[in-house]
Amino acid sequence: MSAPKLLIIAGAFYRDIADALIKGATEAAAAAGAQADVIEVPGALEIPGAIVQAEIGEAGYDGYVALGCVIRGETTHYDYVCGESARGLMELNLNGVIAGNGILTVENRSQALKRAVDKNKGADATQAALSLIALRDKFGAA
Repeated sequence: MSAPKLLIIAGAFYRDIADALIKGATEAAAAAGAQADVIEVPGALEIPGAIVQAEIGEAGYDGYVALGCVIRGETTHYDYVCGESARGLMELNLNGVIAGNGILTVENRSQALKRAVDKNKGADATQAALSLIALRDKFGAA
């Protein structure tokens, strides 16, 4: 069996947080022997759409890693971005497209940095995607 091929999609709205998530995700992929490409989109809402475009284009990825950050602000925009990006990723997973969710939904920048750096949520999302790829392979769904 060849090494899993991942596409890491990062919403770059908060550059420093995105960079920390990407670092964790790419290091986890390398440690697992997976191949990983990285692309960036403006923010969390664009991530599910980027995955769909890769699938339509038959890019040949075994799975995807969604990385980004949504920080609560003064309006309800936060609720829509969090809910819709999570819904988009869940819909993809339920339709057989593997996507590890590393989109942080936090109250402030301090929480975001703690999750991106200290808790290494980029690595967690990569490990989730790799785990689902292994399950797919076990059940012969590929």
